[in-house]
Amino acid sequence: MMIETNACFSRRSSARRGLAVVTVAALLAAQLLGGAVAGPRDQAKRIHDRITGVPPNATTLANMESLIAANRALDAALVATENPAFYTVTLKNFATPWTNEEQTVFAPLNDYTATVIGMVRDDVPFNTALSADLLYTVQANGLPAYSAVNNDHYEQAEANGVDLKAALQPAVQSQLLGIPPAAAAGLMTTRASSAAFFVDGTNRAMFRFTLMAHMCKDLEEVQDITLPNDRIRQDVSRSPGGDSRIYLNNCVGCHTGMDPMTQAFAHYDFDETQNRLVYDASRVDPKYFNNADTFKPGYVTPDDRWDNYWRHGQNRLFGWSPQLPGSGNGAKSLGEELGNSDAFAHCQVEKVFKAVCFRAPRNAADRGKVDQITAGFRANGYKLKQVWAETAVHCMGD
Repeated sequence: MMIETNACFSRRSSARRGLAVVTVAALLAAQLLGGAVAGPRDQAKRIHDRITGVPPNATTLANMESLIAANRALDAALVATENPAFYTVTLKNFATPWTNEEQTVFAPLNDYTATVIGMVRDDVPFNTALSADLLYTVQANGLPAYSAVNNDHYEQAEANGVDLKAALQPAVQSQLLGIPPAAAAGLMTTRASSAAFFVDGTNRAMFRFTLMAHMCKDLEEVQDITLPNDRIRQDVSRSPGGDSRIYLNNCVGCHTGMDPMTQAFAHYDFDETQNRLVYDASRVDPKYFNNADTFKPGYVTPDDRWDNYWRHGQNRLFGWSPQLPGSGNGAKSLGEELGNSDAFAHCQVEKVFKAVCFRAPRNAADRGKVDQITAGFRANGYKLKQVWAETAVHCMGD
Protein backbone atom coordinates (compact mmCIF):
# COMPACT_ATOMS: atom_id res chain seq x y z
CA MET A 1 0.00 0.00 0.00
CA MET A 2 2.78 2.38 0.86
CA ILE A 3 4.35 1.83 -2.49
CA GLU A 4 1.04 2.36 -4.23
CA THR A 5 0.37 5.56 -2.22
CA ASN A 6 3.80 6.92 -3.01
CA ALA A 7 3.27 6.11 -6.67
CA CYS A 8 -0.04 8.00 -6.66
CA PHE A 9 1.57 10.91 -4.84
CA SER A 10 4.36 10.91 -7.41
CA ARG A 11 1.84 10.97 -10.24
CA ARG A 12 -0.11 13.82 -8.60
CA SER A 13 3.12 15.81 -8.06
CA SER A 14 4.13 15.34 -11.67
CA ALA A 15 0.71 16.50 -12.78
CA ARG A 16 0.96 19.61 -10.59
CA ARG A 17 4.44 20.37 -11.93
CA GLY A 18 3.18 19.90 -15.49
CA LEU A 19 0.26 22.20 -14.79
CA ALA A 20 2.61 24.81 -13.35
CA VAL A 21 4.84 24.66 -16.41
CA VAL A 22 1.83 25.05 -18.72
CA THR A 23 0.53 27.98 -16.65
CA VAL A 24 3.88 29.81 -16.75
CA ALA A 25 4.15 29.21 -20.49
CA ALA A 26 0.64 30.54 -20.99
CA LEU A 27 1.43 33.65 -18.98
CA LEU A 28 4.60 34.28 -20.99
CA ALA A 29 2.71 33.78 -24.24
CA ALA A 30 0.04 36.22 -23.10
CA GLN A 31 2.69 38.78 -22.22
CA LEU A 32 4.38 38.37 -25.61
CA LEU A 33 1.05 38.55 -27.39
CA GLY A 34 0.15 41.67 -25.46
CA GLY A 35 3.39 43.31 -26.60
CA ALA A 36 2.74 42.38 -30.21
CA VAL A 37 -0.70 43.99 -30.14
CA ALA A 38 0.11 47.03 -28.04
CA GLY A 39 -2.71 49.51 -27.72
CA PRO A 40 -2.91 52.85 -29.54
CA ARG A 41 -1.26 54.73 -26.69
CA ASP A 42 1.78 52.46 -26.59
CA GLN A 43 2.00 52.51 -30.37
CA ALA A 44 1.81 56.29 -30.41
CA LYS A 45 4.63 56.57 -27.93
CA ARG A 46 6.74 54.06 -29.83
CA ILE A 47 6.27 55.94 -33.11
CA HIS A 48 7.18 59.25 -31.48
CA ASP A 49 10.23 57.81 -29.74
CA ARG A 50 11.51 56.19 -32.93
CA ILE A 51 11.08 59.30 -35.08
CA THR A 52 12.22 61.99 -32.64
CA GLY A 53 14.32 60.25 -30.00
CA VAL A 54 12.39 62.08 -27.27
CA PRO A 55 9.11 61.28 -25.48
CA PRO A 56 5.95 63.12 -26.57
CA ASN A 57 4.22 65.62 -24.34
CA ALA A 58 0.77 64.75 -23.05
CA THR A 59 -1.12 66.70 -25.73
CA THR A 60 0.85 65.21 -28.61
CA LEU A 61 0.55 61.70 -27.20
CA ALA A 62 -3.22 62.04 -26.83
CA ASN A 63 -3.53 63.40 -30.36
CA MET A 64 -1.45 60.58 -31.85
CA GLU A 65 -3.31 57.98 -29.79
CA SER A 66 -6.68 59.18 -31.09
CA LEU A 67 -5.42 59.14 -34.68
CA ILE A 68 -4.15 55.57 -34.34
CA ALA A 69 -7.44 54.49 -32.74
CA ALA A 70 -9.19 55.96 -35.79
CA ASN A 71 -6.99 53.89 -38.15
CA ARG A 72 -4.94 56.96 -39.08
CA ALA A 73 -1.53 55.75 -37.92
CA LEU A 74 0.27 57.45 -40.81
CA ASP A 75 -1.18 60.82 -39.78
CA ALA A 76 0.00 60.12 -36.24
CA ALA A 77 3.51 59.48 -37.50
CA LEU A 78 3.48 62.71 -39.48
CA VAL A 79 2.55 64.53 -36.26
CA ALA A 80 5.77 63.19 -34.76
CA THR A 81 7.80 64.58 -37.67
CA GLU A 82 6.71 68.07 -36.61
CA ASN A 83 8.79 67.81 -33.44
CA PRO A 84 12.00 69.90 -33.76
CA ALA A 85 14.05 66.99 -32.38
CA PHE A 86 13.35 65.02 -35.57
CA TYR A 87 15.38 67.60 -37.48
CA THR A 88 17.97 68.70 -34.96
CA VAL A 89 18.78 65.27 -33.56
CA THR A 90 17.39 62.35 -35.60
CA LEU A 91 18.11 63.66 -39.09
CA LYS A 92 21.41 65.22 -38.03
CA ASN A 93 22.61 61.85 -36.74
CA PHE A 94 21.15 60.09 -39.78
CA ALA A 95 23.04 62.15 -42.37
CA THR A 96 26.29 63.07 -40.62
CA PRO A 97 28.09 59.74 -41.30
CA TRP A 98 27.70 60.38 -45.05
CA THR A 99 29.82 63.51 -44.77
CA ASN A 100 33.17 62.06 -43.67
CA GLU A 101 35.48 59.17 -44.50
CA GLU A 102 35.34 57.84 -40.94
CA GLN A 103 31.55 57.60 -41.33
CA THR A 104 31.18 58.83 -37.79
CA VAL A 105 28.11 60.46 -36.36
CA PHE A 106 30.34 62.50 -34.05
CA ALA A 107 31.06 65.29 -36.50
CA PRO A 108 29.85 68.89 -36.40
CA LEU A 109 26.81 70.11 -38.26
CA ASN A 110 27.82 71.17 -41.78
CA ASP A 111 26.30 72.27 -45.07
CA TYR A 112 25.87 68.69 -46.34
CA THR A 113 23.91 67.59 -43.28
CA ALA A 114 21.93 70.83 -43.11
CA THR A 115 20.92 70.41 -46.74
CA VAL A 116 19.67 66.87 -46.13
CA ILE A 117 17.63 68.11 -43.16
CA GLY A 118 16.20 71.01 -45.13
CA MET A 119 15.25 68.83 -48.08
CA VAL A 120 13.41 66.42 -45.79
CA ARG A 121 11.59 69.22 -43.97
CA ASP A 122 10.48 70.90 -47.21
CA ASP A 123 9.64 67.71 -49.12
CA VAL A 124 12.17 68.60 -51.81
CA PRO A 125 12.34 65.63 -54.22
CA PHE A 126 15.21 63.64 -52.78
CA ASN A 127 16.23 62.19 -56.12
CA THR A 128 17.72 65.66 -56.78
CA ALA A 129 19.99 65.40 -53.73
CA LEU A 130 23.06 64.71 -55.91
CA SER A 131 22.30 67.24 -58.64
CA ALA A 132 20.40 70.27 -57.33
CA ASP A 133 21.88 73.77 -57.15
CA LEU A 134 20.74 73.89 -53.54
CA LEU A 135 22.23 74.42 -50.12
CA TYR A 136 20.58 75.16 -46.76
CA THR A 137 21.93 77.75 -44.35
CA VAL A 138 20.82 78.69 -40.83
CA GLN A 139 19.00 81.97 -40.31
CA ALA A 140 19.45 82.88 -36.66
CA ASN A 141 20.78 85.81 -34.70
CA GLY A 142 24.45 85.92 -33.76
CA LEU A 143 25.74 83.48 -36.37
CA PRO A 144 28.63 84.19 -38.73
CA ALA A 145 27.61 84.23 -42.37
CA TYR A 146 27.99 81.11 -44.49
CA SER A 147 31.56 80.81 -45.70
CA ALA A 148 33.07 78.78 -48.52
CA VAL A 149 36.33 78.53 -46.53
CA ASN A 150 35.21 77.32 -43.09
CA ASN A 151 32.39 75.61 -41.20
CA ASP A 152 31.93 78.27 -38.51
CA HIS A 153 28.37 79.10 -39.56
CA TYR A 154 27.09 75.61 -38.79
CA GLU A 155 29.27 74.84 -35.80
CA GLN A 156 28.10 78.00 -34.08
CA ALA A 157 24.48 77.20 -34.87
CA GLU A 158 24.89 73.78 -33.29
CA ALA A 159 26.71 75.22 -30.26
CA ASN A 160 23.84 77.69 -29.78
CA GLY A 161 21.23 74.94 -29.96
CA VAL A 162 19.41 76.57 -32.88
CA ASP A 163 16.11 74.93 -33.84
CA LEU A 164 16.92 73.70 -37.34
CA LYS A 165 13.28 73.02 -38.16
CA ALA A 166 12.56 76.72 -37.79
CA ALA A 167 15.86 78.24 -38.88
CA LEU A 168 17.00 76.42 -42.03
CA GLN A 169 16.63 78.40 -45.24
CA PRO A 170 17.24 77.24 -48.83
CA ALA A 171 19.89 79.08 -50.85
CA VAL A 172 21.56 78.80 -54.24
CA GLN A 173 24.65 76.65 -53.79
CA SER A 174 26.57 77.96 -56.79
CA GLN A 175 26.29 81.54 -55.55
CA LEU A 176 27.52 80.70 -52.06
CA LEU A 177 30.43 78.59 -53.28
CA GLY A 178 31.40 80.76 -56.24
CA ILE A 179 31.08 78.04 -58.87
CA PRO A 180 29.02 77.95 -62.11
CA PRO A 181 25.41 76.74 -61.69
CA ALA A 182 26.18 73.85 -64.04
CA ALA A 183 28.91 72.69 -61.63
CA ALA A 184 26.63 72.49 -58.57
CA ALA A 185 25.82 68.85 -57.87
CA GLY A 186 23.81 68.87 -54.68
CA LEU A 187 25.34 67.09 -51.71
CA MET A 188 28.45 66.08 -53.66
CA THR A 189 29.58 69.69 -54.12
CA THR A 190 28.77 71.01 -50.66
CA ARG A 191 31.79 72.33 -48.82
CA ALA A 192 31.74 69.45 -46.32
CA SER A 193 31.65 66.78 -49.01
CA SER A 194 34.38 68.51 -51.02
CA ALA A 195 36.64 68.81 -47.98
CA ALA A 196 36.22 65.12 -47.23
CA PHE A 197 36.26 63.54 -50.69
CA PHE A 198 37.82 65.95 -53.22
CA VAL A 199 40.88 66.67 -51.11
CA ASP A 200 44.14 65.09 -52.32
CA GLY A 201 43.81 61.66 -53.95
CA THR A 202 42.35 61.18 -57.41
CA ASN A 203 38.66 62.11 -56.79
CA ARG A 204 37.72 58.44 -56.70
CA ALA A 205 36.84 58.88 -53.01
CA MET A 206 33.90 61.09 -53.97
CA PHE A 207 32.49 58.31 -56.11
CA ARG A 208 33.09 55.56 -53.58
CA PHE A 209 31.59 57.36 -50.58
CA THR A 210 28.63 58.61 -52.60
CA LEU A 211 28.05 55.03 -53.72
CA MET A 212 28.13 53.84 -50.13
CA ALA A 213 25.92 56.60 -48.75
CA HIS A 214 23.31 56.76 -51.48
CA MET A 215 23.37 53.43 -53.32
CA CYS A 216 24.11 51.28 -50.23
CA LYS A 217 26.97 49.50 -51.97
CA ASP A 218 30.74 49.53 -51.57
CA LEU A 219 33.04 48.84 -54.49
CA GLU A 220 33.70 45.24 -53.52
CA GLU A 221 29.99 44.53 -53.98
CA VAL A 222 29.82 45.87 -57.53
CA GLN A 223 32.97 44.40 -59.08
CA ASP A 224 32.49 43.27 -62.68
CA ILE A 225 35.51 42.03 -64.64
CA THR A 226 33.48 41.46 -67.82
CA LEU A 227 33.27 45.10 -68.93
CA PRO A 228 35.69 47.02 -71.21
CA ASN A 229 38.76 48.35 -69.38
CA ASP A 230 39.62 51.08 -71.88
CA ARG A 231 38.97 53.98 -69.45
CA ILE A 232 41.18 52.82 -66.57
CA ARG A 233 43.69 55.54 -65.74
CA GLN A 234 47.47 55.42 -65.90
CA ASP A 235 47.92 55.22 -62.12
CA VAL A 236 46.53 51.68 -61.93
CA SER A 237 49.23 49.03 -62.32
CA ARG A 238 48.43 46.33 -64.86
CA SER A 239 50.64 43.85 -63.01
CA PRO A 240 50.57 44.67 -59.28
CA GLY A 241 53.31 42.76 -57.54
CA GLY A 242 54.42 41.54 -60.94
CA ASP A 243 51.27 39.47 -61.41
CA SER A 244 48.88 40.61 -64.15
CA ARG A 245 46.27 38.13 -62.96
CA ILE A 246 45.64 40.33 -59.92
CA TYR A 247 44.81 43.22 -62.23
CA LEU A 248 42.59 41.16 -64.52
CA ASN A 249 40.71 39.35 -61.76
CA ASN A 250 40.53 42.05 -59.10
CA CYS A 251 41.54 45.61 -59.99
CA VAL A 252 39.59 45.63 -63.24
CA GLY A 253 36.41 44.72 -61.38
CA CYS A 254 36.25 48.09 -59.64
CA HIS A 255 38.06 50.43 -62.02
CA THR A 256 36.29 49.40 -65.22
CA GLY A 257 33.07 50.95 -63.90
CA MET A 258 34.42 53.53 -61.48
CA ASP A 259 37.00 55.31 -63.65
CA PRO A 260 34.62 56.22 -66.50
CA MET A 261 32.21 57.73 -63.96
CA THR A 262 34.76 59.57 -61.81
CA GLN A 263 35.77 61.41 -64.95
CA ALA A 264 32.73 63.57 -64.12
CA PHE A 265 34.82 65.17 -61.35
CA ALA A 266 37.75 66.10 -63.59
CA HIS A 267 37.40 69.87 -63.00
CA TYR A 268 36.96 69.72 -59.21
CA ASP A 269 39.45 69.98 -56.37
CA PHE A 270 39.46 70.96 -52.72
CA ASP A 271 42.34 73.40 -52.35
CA GLU A 272 43.79 73.10 -48.86
CA THR A 273 45.66 76.38 -49.21
CA GLN A 274 42.45 78.28 -49.92
CA ASN A 275 40.46 75.82 -47.78
CA ARG A 276 37.65 75.68 -50.32
CA LEU A 277 36.17 73.88 -53.31
CA VAL A 278 37.77 74.93 -56.59
CA TYR A 279 36.19 74.35 -59.98
CA ASP A 280 38.15 75.07 -63.18
CA ALA A 281 36.41 74.15 -66.44
CA SER A 282 39.45 75.14 -68.49
CA ARG A 283 41.55 72.13 -67.47
CA VAL A 284 41.54 68.65 -66.04
CA ASP A 285 42.79 68.81 -62.47
CA PRO A 286 46.43 67.62 -62.18
CA LYS A 287 45.45 64.90 -59.70
CA TYR A 288 44.05 62.94 -62.67
CA PHE A 289 47.62 62.52 -63.88
CA ASN A 290 49.10 61.35 -60.57
CA ASN A 291 51.47 58.41 -60.99
CA ALA A 292 51.14 58.53 -64.78
CA ASP A 293 54.30 56.49 -65.16
CA THR A 294 52.72 53.49 -63.43
CA PHE A 295 51.25 52.44 -66.77
CA LYS A 296 51.95 54.94 -69.53
CA PRO A 297 49.55 53.40 -72.09
CA GLY A 298 46.70 53.81 -69.63
CA TYR A 299 43.80 56.21 -70.12
CA VAL A 300 44.65 59.94 -70.09
CA THR A 301 41.65 61.97 -68.95
CA PRO A 302 40.90 64.71 -71.54
CA ASP A 303 37.72 66.27 -70.07
CA ASP A 304 34.79 65.66 -67.70
CA ARG A 305 32.86 63.34 -70.03
CA TRP A 306 31.56 60.35 -68.07
CA ASP A 307 29.93 57.11 -69.20
CA ASN A 308 28.07 54.55 -67.13
CA TYR A 309 29.50 51.18 -68.13
CA TRP A 310 27.33 49.64 -65.40
CA ARG A 311 24.30 49.94 -67.64
CA HIS A 312 25.62 46.63 -68.96
CA GLY A 313 26.75 43.56 -67.05
CA GLN A 314 25.62 42.59 -63.57
CA ASN A 315 25.23 46.16 -62.32
CA ARG A 316 22.41 46.90 -64.72
CA LEU A 317 20.41 45.57 -61.74
CA PHE A 318 20.85 49.02 -60.17
CA GLY A 319 17.85 49.88 -62.31
CA TRP A 320 19.18 52.80 -64.31
CA SER A 321 16.57 55.17 -65.69
CA PRO A 322 15.73 54.52 -69.36
CA GLN A 323 14.85 58.22 -69.65
CA LEU A 324 18.50 59.18 -69.18
CA PRO A 325 21.31 58.61 -71.70
CA GLY A 326 23.79 57.01 -69.32
CA SER A 327 26.50 59.53 -70.14
CA GLY A 328 27.18 63.24 -69.87
CA ASN A 329 29.57 65.92 -68.70
CA GLY A 330 30.24 66.88 -65.12
CA ALA A 331 29.05 65.95 -61.66
CA LYS A 332 25.51 67.30 -62.01
CA SER A 333 24.51 64.91 -64.79
CA LEU A 334 26.23 62.03 -62.99
CA GLY A 335 24.19 62.91 -59.89
CA GLU A 336 21.03 62.72 -61.98
CA GLU A 337 22.08 59.29 -63.23
CA LEU A 338 22.60 57.99 -59.70
CA GLY A 339 19.60 59.75 -58.14
CA ASN A 340 17.08 58.38 -60.64
CA SER A 341 18.11 54.74 -60.33
CA ASP A 342 16.07 52.08 -58.54
CA ALA A 343 19.02 51.43 -56.26
CA PHE A 344 19.10 55.03 -55.04
CA ALA A 345 15.43 54.99 -54.05
CA HIS A 346 15.68 51.57 -52.41
CA CYS A 347 18.80 52.61 -50.50
CA GLN A 348 17.09 55.65 -48.95
CA VAL A 349 14.19 53.52 -47.74
CA GLU A 350 16.49 50.81 -46.39
CA LYS A 351 18.54 53.38 -44.45
CA VAL A 352 15.40 54.86 -42.92
CA PHE A 353 14.14 51.38 -42.05
CA LYS A 354 17.31 50.63 -40.10
CA ALA A 355 17.19 54.01 -38.37
CA VAL A 356 13.54 53.71 -37.33
CA CYS A 357 13.20 49.99 -36.65
CA PHE A 358 16.68 49.58 -35.11
CA ARG A 359 17.33 46.61 -37.39
CA ALA A 360 17.62 45.62 -41.02
CA PRO A 361 14.61 44.07 -42.79
CA ARG A 362 14.59 40.50 -41.51
CA ASN A 363 11.70 38.64 -43.11
CA ALA A 364 9.37 38.60 -46.09
CA ALA A 365 6.97 41.04 -44.47
CA ASP A 366 9.76 43.56 -43.86
CA ARG A 367 11.17 43.19 -47.36
CA GLY A 368 7.73 43.51 -48.88
CA LYS A 369 7.12 46.68 -46.90
CA VAL A 370 10.45 48.16 -47.99
CA ASP A 371 9.53 47.47 -51.61
CA GLN A 372 6.08 49.00 -51.12
CA ILE A 373 7.44 52.15 -49.46
CA THR A 374 10.11 52.46 -52.17
CA ALA A 375 7.48 52.33 -54.90
CA GLY A 376 5.48 55.04 -53.17
CA PHE A 377 8.60 57.11 -52.59
CA ARG A 378 9.32 57.16 -56.31
CA ALA A 379 5.72 57.64 -57.42
CA ASN A 380 4.91 60.49 -55.04
CA GLY A 381 7.74 62.95 -55.47
CA TYR A 382 10.60 61.35 -53.51
CA LYS A 383 9.40 62.77 -50.19
CA LEU A 384 11.75 61.31 -47.60
CA LYS A 385 9.71 62.58 -44.64
CA GLN A 386 6.86 60.33 -45.79
CA VAL A 387 9.26 57.38 -45.79
CA TRP A 388 10.06 58.01 -42.12
CA ALA A 389 6.36 58.11 -41.26
CA GLU A 390 5.43 54.98 -43.20
CA THR A 391 8.35 53.03 -41.78
CA ALA A 392 7.52 54.06 -38.20
CA VAL A 393 3.99 52.76 -38.67
CA HIS A 394 5.32 49.43 -39.91
CA CYS A 395 7.51 49.06 -36.82
CA MET A 396 5.11 50.46 -34.24
CA GLY A 397 4.33 46.93 -33.05
CA ASP A 398 7.96 45.86 -32.58
